[in-house]
Amino acid sequence: MSEFVMKYADARGEIHSQIATATTEQELRERFSGQGFLVYSIKPRAGKLALTSNISLGRKKKINLEKFLIFNQQFVTLIRAGLPILKGLDLLADRLTDPKLTPYIQSVRDEVRRGTLLSDAFERQGIFPKIYVTSVLAGEKSGSLGEVLERYITYQKLALAVRKKVLLSLMYPSVLVVLVILLMIFLVTYVVPSFAGLYTSMSAKLPVVTQILIDVGTTARAYVLLFGAAFAAAICALVWWAKKPEGSERLDAIKAKVPLFGDIWLKYQVAQFSRVLSTLLTGGIPLVQGLETSADSLGTVLLRKMLGRAGQMVREGNPLSASLKATGIFPSLSIDMIEVGESTGALPVMLTSVAEFYEEDVNTRMTAVLSMIEPAIMVFMGIFVAFVLIALYLPIFSLADTIR
Repeated sequence: MSEFVMKYADARGEIHSQIATATTEQELRERFSGQGFLVYSIKPRAGKLALTSNISLGRKKKINLEKFLIFNQQFVTLIRAGLPILKGLDLLADRLTDPKLTPYIQSVRDEVRRGTLLSDAFERQGIFPKIYVTSVLAGEKSGSLGEVLERYITYQKLALAVRKKVLLSLMYPSVLVVLVILLMIFLVTYVVPSFAGLYTSMSAKLPVVTQILIDVGTTARAYVLLFGAAFAAAICALVWWAKKPEGSERLDAIKAKVPLFGDIWLKYQVAQFSRVLSTLLTGGIPLVQGLETSADSLGTVLLRKMLGRAGQMVREGNPLSASLKATGIFPSLSIDMIEVGESTGALPVMLTSVAEFYEEDVNTRMTAVLSMIEPAIMVFMGIFVAFVLIALYLPIFSLADTIR
């Protein structure tokens, strides 16, 4: 007999974890499923885990999502054609477009061949998104794996399209900001010290503005490497702090309060959460588990913590809309729409509407904000360059007047 760590939900949707003994994982899963429990995961107890894969899970890796979607499209096509899951994995394992994905799919195939459920096999690899593993579990439970995977593919395509649109919108302003910073560094560390040498040789009396600018420029030129090292160290320290849970949560709270961008960032997260939860509920996943998986899919610690509290309230019997409202972070319009979806029994459809509404709103607001930021950057750059030129040429004008 072996010991396993189980995670399952009872008839009321409450999630439990316990250690159970059985000969095999399959036997334990059948025993609890026969008692009416929904089994989420079964893993060998810590210290006795023997991975059959030669893949090291010591370091977290990420998959190429676009190429993973290609694999899933091919996998769904084979399932629709009537091929067994194992045969489909056999055909695809050595024909993947992403070589880095090959060993993981081969490991999944080997696990399935030994009798492991497909969802458990994907979960054991440690690199596949939790929403994907949960979707596969829902497909196994409902007997409609192809339909569930198609919904997952549709969701990821929409999410990727929105993400790319946002990144493309930010690309030009980012390049512009970098160029402005490089121009400022060039003027301050090269042009200004060159004029300083000229004025020193002429023993010219400098205006206060020019003297301040020259002092800043000569100091910056002398310590430019030190400043660069300090800036790099500060960035590294910020990244290290942001990776810690408390630092990440604090950073998320700051993001949410940034004028203009904070509202956009929050609405983008709400849209992503709504899209994921809608996909899971449509696939037959219970609300409590769907909330947990949706929270894990978000890249923000603050919202994950808030959704954890909301999930606990849902377990206690509260409506989803009231639970989300209690977090104090979800927009009121999204709460109202979710409440309507609950009262009409069309929660997945309404969540999709919430996602579409906020995705469009994010796109519109991003376009408007960036249309204002770009001229502001150009105006700032023009003012700075004009200030530097005027400060540097003032002594020349004074000398010309003296000569006349």
